[in-house]
Amino acid sequence: MGSSSAAASAGGLRAAFGILLALLPAMASADCRADAVEVRTPGGTAVRFSVELADTPAERAKGLMFRESLPRSAGMLFLFDAPQVASFWMRNTLIPLDMIFASPDGTVKSVHANAVPGDLTPIRGGEGIQSVLEINGGLAGRLGIVPGSVLRHPALDPSTAAWPCD
Repeated sequence: MGSSSAAASAGGLRAAFGILLALLPAMASADCRADAVEVRTPGGTAVRFSVELADTPAERAKGLMFRESLPRSAGMLFLFDAPQVASFWMRNTLIPLDMIFASPDGTVKSVHANAVPGDLTPIRGGEGIQSVLEINGGLAGRLGIVPGSVLRHPALDPSTAAWPCD
């Protein structure tokens, strides 16, 4: 009974391992979701944020206005149809935010830390910006998110993304 039980266990492990190997590609692509963005720093640290998307003019205009708080691992990802000069302000925004401006391939070009709630001063991210990630103020610095970091999200063109989903 011992050897047949051991053989059955070994067969079960092989079958489970085979299923796991078959699922790995699906699991990897499941990591890239529309409601999440990953950021990899130049030092190789990767962090994930749950995000709301702002990909229409109305959603981009409202942004995170009137929010009294934002969970630490959450943010808003602004997506533009084409690269452009990006400029934001903090009108009706109640919490300090870090704004992470990225090029079409997801490479971070600039980070504006601790934008002041209610401030109407334009915050410019530069030219050629196609996405902006807003997170809690001060968090980008604590996590090492700096120019040269890269974003990963399914909205980025996988053929040109610096860190593609697929």
